[in-house]
Amino acid sequence: MGHRKKNAPHQGSLSFRRVRAKTPKGKIRSWPSWDGEPKLLGFAGFKAGMTHITVIENRKSSPMYNQERIVPVTVIECPPLKVIGLRGYYYTPTGLKIAAEALIKDLPEELARKMIIPKKYNAKSRLKTLKERLGSIYELRVIAITNPKEAKLPRKKPDILEIKVGCKSIEEGFAYAESLLGKTVTIDAVFEPGEFVDTIGVTKGKGIQGPVRRFGIKILSHKTRGVKRKPGALGPWRPARTMYTVAHQGQHGYHQRTEYNKLIFKISTKEENITPAGGFKHYGVIKNDYVLLKGSVQGPAKRLITLRSPIRNKKKIAVPEIAEISLTSKM
Repeated sequence: MGHRKKNAPHQGSLSFRRVRAKTPKGKIRSWPSWDGEPKLLGFAGFKAGMTHITVIENRKSSPMYNQERIVPVTVIECPPLKVIGLRGYYYTPTGLKIAAEALIKDLPEELARKMIIPKKYNAKSRLKTLKERLGSIYELRVIAITNPKEAKLPRKKPDILEIKVGCKSIEEGFAYAESLLGKTVTIDAVFEPGEFVDTIGVTKGKGIQGPVRRFGIKILSHKTRGVKRKPGALGPWRPARTMYTVAHQGQHGYHQRTEYNKLIFKISTKEENITPAGGFKHYGVIKNDYVLLKGSVQGPAKRLITLRSPIRNKKKIAVPEIAEISLTSKM
């Protein structure tokens, strides 16, 4: 046999990898390009649950034009994110490497639950170093943290996120990102109704399941000896081996998934009632900013969902008028 590589990139679609996620926070592997005014290309919120809304159809090509239509929506609570630092990356043939980073001087106390806070940290010197290296920086990101305590979740430990700064030039992006240091960012400063977003998150965990539920293989006939919910054959006699393509039992659910082009119906930063009677199941009452996304979103209630600007270049559309939001009990 010839030389065999010890390491190689993963081959195949990530949509069908049945591997348990390392953390309940979805990882963003790529960001879209942006050539408009400087802005953040992502945000994060907590999935509350689903309801339905009644909209007036505004597409002239639709047979229900100017009529009422019921649409299922997912409600994601989005407390403001706090920007605690900046990080610049330079390009290498093997991927992006950190060029420099700078954190704010007074970090929040809750962050000590997540990382070791340095006692002696010269924030001005780090920011100056980052500014001097702007010429070699390929991509600029802000370091932000969530606030689960404000969302009334049963934990205080924040999630740390890296969000790309979309900009025409790194200098413009740095000036914009520097103005956000130490401040909070709300969802309406990043996205607008009518935009499409990608949702990145981890699905519901189902534990160990059999091959019928996990892969959808055919149930064998009643004449089968022994078990019917198993693969018909494990592999050939010669060479005697079990192929990796054979369906077996194993972890089902709790996988990282990305769903593309979810339409934003509404973004609310005002105090208004969106909670159905009795509260959202397994979540409770929403008291912060929220966003309504068309359709379903991966993950259970309270799961962190990262919203990203669409990587498949969907354009903004006119949002149909919302006639009613259902607040009936979902129990």
